[in-house]
Parts: sequence; C-alpha cells; structure tokens
Amino acid sequence: MSEAGGGRGCGSSVPQRAPWSLVAAAAALCLVAATSVRTAGAAPMSREERQKLGNQVLEMFDHAYGNYMEHAYPADELMPLTCRGRVRGQEPSRGDVDDALGKFSLTLIDSLDTLVVLNKTKEFEDAVRKVLRDVNLDNDVVVSVFETNIRVLGGLLGGHSLAIMLKEKGEYMQWYNDELLQMAKQLGYKLLPAFNTTSGLPYPRINLKFGIRKPEARTGTETDTCTACAGTLILEFAALSRFTGATIFEEYARKALDFLWEKRQRSSNLVGVTINIHTGDWVRKDSGVGAGIDSYYEYLLKAYVLLGDDSFLERFNTHYDAIMRYISQPPLLLDVHIHKPMLNARTWMDALLAFFPGLQVLKGDIRPAIETHEMLYQVIKKHNFLPEAFTTDFRVHWAQHPLRPEFAESTYFLYKATGDPYYLEVGKTLIENLNKYARVPCGFAAMKDVRTGSHEDRMDSFFLAEMFKYLYLLFADKEDIIFDIEDYIFTTEAHLLPLWLSTTNQSISKKNTTSEYTELDDSNFDWTCPNTQILFPNDPLYAQSIREPLKNVVDKSCPRGIIRVEESFRSGAKPPLRARDFMATNPEHLEILKKMGVSLIHLKDGRVQLVQHAIQAASSIDAEDGLRFMQEMIELSSQQQKEQQLPPRAVQIVSHPFFGRVVLTAGPAQFGLDLSKHKETRGFVASSKPYNGCSELTNPEAVMGKIALIQRGQCMFAEKARNIQNAGAIGGIVIDDNEGSSSDTAPLFQMAGDGKDTDDIKIPMLFLFSKEGSIILDAIREYEEVEVLLSDKAKDRAAILKGKMIPSYIINSNPEMENEEQPSSENDSQNQSAEQITSSSQEVDLVDQESPEESSLNSQPESSSPTDTDNAASVSPSEQNSNPVENHETTSLDGECTDLDNQLQEQSETEEDSNPNVSWGKKVQPIDSILADWNEDIEAFEMMEKDEL
Repeated sequence: MSEAGGGRGCGSSVPQRAPWSLVAAAAALCLVAATSVRTAGAAPMSREERQKLGNQVLEMFDHAYGNYMEHAYPADELMPLTCRGRVRGQEPSRGDVDDALGKFSLTLIDSLDTLVVLNKTKEFEDAVRKVLRDVNLDNDVVVSVFETNIRVLGGLLGGHSLAIMLKEKGEYMQWYNDELLQMAKQLGYKLLPAFNTTSGLPYPRINLKFGIRKPEARTGTETDTCTACAGTLILEFAALSRFTGATIFEEYARKALDFLWEKRQRSSNLVGVTINIHTGDWVRKDSGVGAGIDSYYEYLLKAYVLLGDDSFLERFNTHYDAIMRYISQPPLLLDVHIHKPMLNARTWMDALLAFFPGLQVLKGDIRPAIETHEMLYQVIKKHNFLPEAFTTDFRVHWAQHPLRPEFAESTYFLYKATGDPYYLEVGKTLIENLNKYARVPCGFAAMKDVRTGSHEDRMDSFFLAEMFKYLYLLFADKEDIIFDIEDYIFTTEAHLLPLWLSTTNQSISKKNTTSEYTELDDSNFDWTCPNTQILFPNDPLYAQSIREPLKNVVDKSCPRGIIRVEESFRSGAKPPLRARDFMATNPEHLEILKKMGVSLIHLKDGRVQLVQHAIQAASSIDAEDGLRFMQEMIELSSQQQKEQQLPPRAVQIVSHPFFGRVVLTAGPAQFGLDLSKHKETRGFVASSKPYNGCSELTNPEAVMGKIALIQRGQCMFAEKARNIQNAGAIGGIVIDDNEGSSSDTAPLFQMAGDGKDTDDIKIPMLFLFSKEGSIILDAIREYEEVEVLLSDKAKDRAAILKGKMIPSYIINSNPEMENEEQPSSENDSQNQSAEQITSSSQEVDLVDQESPEESSLNSQPESSSPTDTDNAASVSPSEQNSNPVENHETTSLDGECTDLDNQLQEQSETEEDSNPNVSWGKKVQPIDSILADWNEDIEAFEMMEKDEL
C-alpha cells in the first residue's frame, strides 16, 4: 500500500519478492504496528481494569477446564448440565455434530496450547503427559476429516509447537522428545486414505481404524463435501510436512486447493457451498462467507503467510474482490448464486460469518471490518448472544448459540489493528454475558434458545480452544504472555503454528499456476501490510460514524425517520408513504415506490411482490423511506398470516446450588396461564401421586402451593392440569415418559387441550422432555428442596436472588468479588426485546395430545414459495386495500418508530414473516431479468431454504 502523510505502513519496507520468512513475519507483525491507530469513541481502559478482566477470563477457563477434567475426562466433551462426559454412541445421536467426537479426549487435545497462552505451563505439562498416556487414535469410529484435522491434528501440532518453545526456554518440558508430533504424524497417515479420489478432494468422513470403503469402515460412499471441508487442510497438513519432512501431507492438501480453484465459477470467481468429490460439479451453487465456505478463504490468506507461496495470496485476492463486489452489502454479508451473483440466495446470515471481519483485518481492509463487526455486536446486544442464524432485520432465524468464538476472534484482531478501546468494552460485554447467561455449576452450557435463555447440555471443545484464548489476548499486555504471540499464526481453531515453518523443508513446488486460469488485475494484490497512517485517512471519527446508525437500525429508534417526518411537515411536502395506506392500484403510490427504489412484480397467483434496491432510489432519504416501508409491509404481512404458534418457554432452577444458572427449554400449552402475558410463576416442585396425574391426587398436601411434576401418558394434558389445580398446585410441569428423549434431538411441541373448553384452567403448564426433566428429578433426590421459575424467558439472576446469601459472581459475573456487596437488581427483561421469543422456521407449530388421542407432528421447516426467498414482501389482492389488523402500530406521522416489540409479544413469526427486504448497497437486478430467470431459480431457492448449517 502506498505511503501517506510521510508515514510508512508496517510492511512497506518489505520488497515485493522478499524472502518468504520476511514476508510471513511482516504479515504477522502487522497487527502489532497497527496498534498506533486510534479511533474516537470509547474512553481508554486502565491497565488495572484490563488485568482484572484478564484474570476473570483465567477464572472462567479454570471453571470450564476443571469441570471437564473432573467430570468428563477422558470423554471427548463435557455435558455441563448433567455433569458427565459425552461419549460417542452412549448419548442420542446429534447427527453431523457428533462427527467431531472420536473417543480421543477431544477437549483436552483442543485445549493444549490454550493452557500455555494463559500461562498455565504446569497444567500444560500435565495435560501433555495425559495425552501421551491415555489417548488412542486407533478407535473404530467414523469421524469428520475436517473436524479431526482442525481440532485434533491442529491441537497436537499447536501443543508440539509450544512444547518445543518451552523446552528451549529451559524450565518446562525438558523431558519432551517430539511425542505429540509423532502422534500428529500417526493421525495424518490415518487421514490420508480420505484423499483417494480422482479429484483429490477428500471424503468428508473416515474410520480411524479401518479407513475408507472397507465394509467395516462404514464410510466411502459419500459423494459430496463442503468447500470448507476440503479447503481447510493446508495449514495443518503443511505444518506436519515441514515439522517431519514427510512432504506427502502438504502435497495432498495443495492438490485439494488446486482443484477447488479450478472449479470456481469463472465469471464471478465465487465458489459454491457443496461440491461433488468425484466429478467436481457444484451441488449447492450458493456462495457466501459463512457456513460451508468460511475457512476456505481464511486458509488461502494464511497459507500465504505461513508458507510464503504467492499463488495463495493471488487466489485469495481474486476471491476477495468477488466477495466485496457481490456478497458484501455493508454491513450485511448475504449469500448469492455463483452463476448469478447479482441475485441473493438468502435473506438471513449465519453466525459463522463472524470470523470475516478478523480476516479483513489480516487483509488490511479495516473499514468494512469495522462495519460488519458493529452490525454483529448490535445483534449480540439485542439477543445477548449471536444466534446461529439471524435475518436481515436482525431477528432470530435459528435460535441456538453453541458458544461460538468467531466474534471474539474478530474483536481481538480489530483491537490489535486499531487500538480502539471500544473493542475492550465489547470483550467485557462478552465476558459478562457468558457468566450471566451461560455459566452453570459444571461449566458453561450452550444456549438452546437465545430468546428464552434456555440451555443445551453441550460445551464444545472449540469453546476452550478459541474463546478463552482470544478473550485473554484481548486484555493481555505483551509481558503477560510468556512467549511472543507474533511469532505464530492462528489456525481456524486458534491453534498456534510457528512462522519459521515458512523456510523449513520447502520441497513442494511453488509454481504459480493462478495466471493460467484467469487474467488477474495487479492492483488487486498488496504484497505488504497496510499503511496504518491511512487506515482512517480523512475521517478519524469513521468508526463512530457507523456505530450510531447501526445501533439505531437494530434498536428501531430510527432518529432519521423522525427528522424526515418533521422536515416533511415544515416543507409542506407529503409525509412518506406508509405500508398501511398502500394500494397497488394507485398510480401515485406506484410512483412513490419507484422513487424509493421499490419495484412491484405481479405474480401469476394474483399476489404482488415488492423488491427494494436502495441504489435505485432517488436519494438516500428516499432509500431510507423505502427500507422503512418494506419493514412495515412485512409486519402487516405477518399480522395477516397469524398462526396459533407459541414460542418455547423456560424452566429456571433458582434454588441452591443452581441459583438461576440452569435454564431448561420447555414446551408451552395452548391452555392455562400464558407466561408471555403474565408474571412468571415461582415455587418449589413436588411430584404428584399418582405420578401420571390422571386421577384425583392422593397427596394434595404435598403439591399445595407448589409446582407439580407429572409424568406424560395415559390421559389428556388438560385432565392432568385440572387434577393438580384442584389439589392446589400453582403450576405444572409434564415430564416425558419416553426415557432418553431430549430437546437436543426431538422437536419441541405445544400441549393441546382436550377439545373442550379449557378456560377453567388458570395455572401455567409446561412440558419437558425426559433428559431435561431428569435434571430436576436428580436435583430433588440430591437437595430435596428445589425451587423453579416458570417464565417466557430466563430472568435476571440479580432479580431472582435478591437478598439471598450466594456467591456474588453468580450475580455480577465477577468471580473475584465473592466477598463484596451484591449489586442492586435489574430485570434484564428490560434489556431484551420481545422479539427474542419469536419463533424461527425450525420451530413449527406442533400439536400433541395425550393418548388415547395422542398425535405428534414432526418438526420440519415450512416449504417456501420462491417469493419467500427473494428479499421480498408479498400481499394478495384482497390485502392490498385494507389494513386487516386492528391496533396495528406502524410508524406514525409524528415520527414514532414502529412498535415491533409490542406486536411480537403476542405473535411469533415464521421465517417468511421475519425476512424484510433490507438492501444495503449496491446490487441492481432488473425486474425483467428476474422474471425471465424465475423458473430456473425456483429449484435453487427451494433447496437452499431447506439447507441447515
């Protein structure tokens, strides 16, 4: 990058064809030099506070790692709600999620280099001895090649890298003789049979003991793999080759990358999500930077840094140019079709794209990194965590959050690049939310539903491998770390590989074949780090200038809309067109739509479709009016298509020793007290007799004033409710009689009535699957008195436990302050939008009744018409000229913002309802072109709507 203002960038002294070790070192050191850049906004954080937060991260890691070692080891992962290990085959299958488990103590291996980063060298030495003594890599189990590579092979190599560093320092690991490297080599050879395909792309799964294709291997019949699965091997495989001198690993990984590059779509330079490993045909032709592709792009850039091969940088820059041209719609990153990159393939984003701002920092493209990161942060502030998928208007699409670390990763890199203390405050928020909402007695539990705050019995190994590493590094000074972190590069699993590998065992040909495939623009390639003097050339307030508007969009405070209305009145002009007033037959309205960049398409079934392209608007103000109009239209549409669908509820255990830290996902009832409209119900639990609750209770004194536990089966739900209500119970929890059932694997449903009038049932009723119910039953056996809270979503622990003598870290998320006075309570429901309890496409209305008339529907995403996937709002002719919903609040003429929260307290939305057309930038698709290509796209749209992460 060129000089500016007389200053040089951190890598501007490196020649374009410098020795590869210098190029790699310059790229790695770039972030350190960049910390001189400051952006306005946040006040500096004192060293004392940073140290305090760093110590808090250490305590949190100890809590997670210590509970894994105590309750789960040598199992692969900890189940933090039931305080035991997750062993493959002993728990209900979770599908592809379980492919990471290979009975090789996954969490311990994944955590090795985290121990060193956190200065736990003694624990690291003990952990290495345990790995060498206990871990077996020859198990008869089918595992994911991708997950095993990044977690296990990467973990062993990261552990080896820091073991030899410590040995060289002379205090620890003096006995170490490359044992972890030998295990890594053994595992590498076990993965190599997966590459036995004509294309060189690996099979997605392999049997650790029997390999591929053999009958006992139970694998080798797959035809498809994801782009990231095949393209995220080069760092670990090349490092293994260069550590050991066995070149075969790097050769195989390079061959897979070469094949993916050749198969890119030549006109758009994009790659699809899924590819046939035998033919090279794209199976899924949508393209983005999230799930299925993410780390392919990451490894192209990092392979250049680690290996010094300029072809990797050229390929990355070619892809990056395409990403910024088609996928980036600041601040959004939306999937597109590889053959038609001007056409969006989705109206929602997945959480894995949160890594991309961090990658943009490594690229040196700071401005869009700040913008996308800020968008993600506002979503987190809205929902406490980043949902697994969220819509373009920042509502929940998929409600899970498995404690993913990608956002923390990008936060760390942005802080290193800018030095802006704002990112320290972001990290502080992440720490507080983890302690407040995810911390449980036996570790940290993944969020089952960010809207209710309910937990899943899951703590993935990447949580220890990545989250604590990035959070600690965010607050640490250089002297806080016992080695120079800038001498290493992070893999996608945050394992550390030394940069000196760039000059070791370079026997692989580095022929630049990129130019054989395409004509490249030289301006696309920056061979040095960005000049930090010009990251914010003429606008030191750049970061602040994009944060407020994004905050306003997410919070729906829309101050510009208020100004717009006031200006309209002062100027005598007509106020903006409201969705409630729109008539598709009114020529004046159609002209206003055109001015706002909104196109109207008449569909064959009589509906009209509205599509907005902001770039086609007459002005930025008109574009904003168009965006607001589209949001209002979606709200109207959602009200018109009301469904009797209730969101999940929460059962929160508030007594000792849980103190509100365990939240269970519960199914609602179509009868009884509605917890979304009334105050929560709190009380101690007691089992009813008979346990099935199908007749008059024989122990009314036991359930009087308590929440009754009832077993499912033998009669209707409503009958159970009446029997416990007559006995004086203040609520009821029905526990599934199907042993082993869990909300992790079974679709949640709502309990239906008995076909009669159920207005006489006044108490709340919730349903728990067997696994969640057993957590309460086990607690009763151990502690006798168990108190729970039945609510629409988890409540703030400070409010729940006010006045009780408990460890203060449960209240204020600061484990160091156990002897300090507890803070005053605040109801966190004030900080959570009611939108957090809206339903996603995964949670379809399911009605279940008890035998003998029991019926249960399977949970499947509703199929969508093409109009549902095209960033559009559709209304039928009968809906165009009327407002079908009474008291529907839209943006009023006095400038008030859309009151979506109040609407959504009583109405959950399907995926179609939650996808407004938000177009942030630059893509233009003529209406005629859309209509001409419509039939061709229908199949692709339907396929993508059914895809899951």
